[in-house]
Amino acid sequence: RELADRLEPRAGRPEKRLEVIAGLAGAGIPVGVLVAPVIPGLNDHEIPKILERVARAGARTAAGILLRLPAPVDRLFEDWLGRHYPRKRKHVLQRIRDCHGGKLNDPRFGIRMRGEGAYAAQIAALFRTLTPRYGMERRFPPPSTAGFRRPAAAGVQGNLF
Repeated sequence: RELADRLEPRAGRPEKRLEVIAGLAGAGIPVGVLVAPVIPGLNDHEIPKILERVARAGARTAAGILLRLPAPVDRLFEDWLGRHYPRKRKHVLQRIRDCHGGKLNDPRFGIRMRGEGAYAAQIAALFRTLTPRYGMERRFPPPSTAGFRRPAAAGVQGNLF
């Protein structure tokens, strides 16, 4: 809760997000969850609990996005870390660099959101291992057009009311 307050002060509370997932899933709407940003050394240890709770709430799938820090976000994040987690600052920044080839950002398509290296592989392995364990290996049903109707005559616009 403390990290959520500091990291996303204007976002919905985690408990409220779980209520939304449960409400949508309860109404038969397939729900997928994106855990983002995964911040190595700061919130990555919460992935197992997050996945367990969203699965219990009814999520069918889950994925994560590793934090990347393009300029000038890199400086903002470093300052934020220094203010809120000064003891963890150096460690967190090093973990991020470990995932992005020694930099805080790797702009390469296909790599930038998941990172590379041993630490990024561990994070990916958490999702690969835990999503099936919590029953989230299900896929969304194929799209259906059953709820749509064709107009009565081709080229004729239907009535609004």
